[in-house]
Amino acid sequence: MSYAVIKTGGKQYKVKSGEILKIEKLPDSKPDTKIEFNEILAYGDDKSIEIGTPNVEGAKVEANLIKNSKNRTILIFKKRRRQNSRRKNGHRQEYSMIRINKIFSKDGKVLSEAEKISKTSKKEEVKEAVSK
Repeated sequence: MSYAVIKTGGKQYKVKSGEILKIEKLPDSKPDTKIEFNEILAYGDDKSIEIGTPNVEGAKVEANLIKNSKNRTILIFKKRRRQNSRRKNGHRQEYSMIRINKIFSKDGKVLSEAEKISKTSKKEEVKEAVSK
């Protein structure tokens, strides 16, 4: 099983084809569009690995954007004792949910490809990913 290490949103993710991920929100992106990640730090399989310095030139990962949404609310509560001073704040982080389709090597060869899914099973797949 091939995998790749991609960099997006200031974070690094180890991805496999067919995998569903929650990443930092991608700007100017609409659902059901293709996304290409060109910042590939490493890729390989069980036998061999290709590591970049810092990126592997020519390698890329293709993904489909499933949806853009917000996480649950995180409450920030600060209180100073005996001062009658308190502050309550909330935050909802935005994210993009993507599905990895293909992983390409540096010479353009397809290393791994996800199997095709039908439109009806896409909704079920999103529900499963959200419930995890």
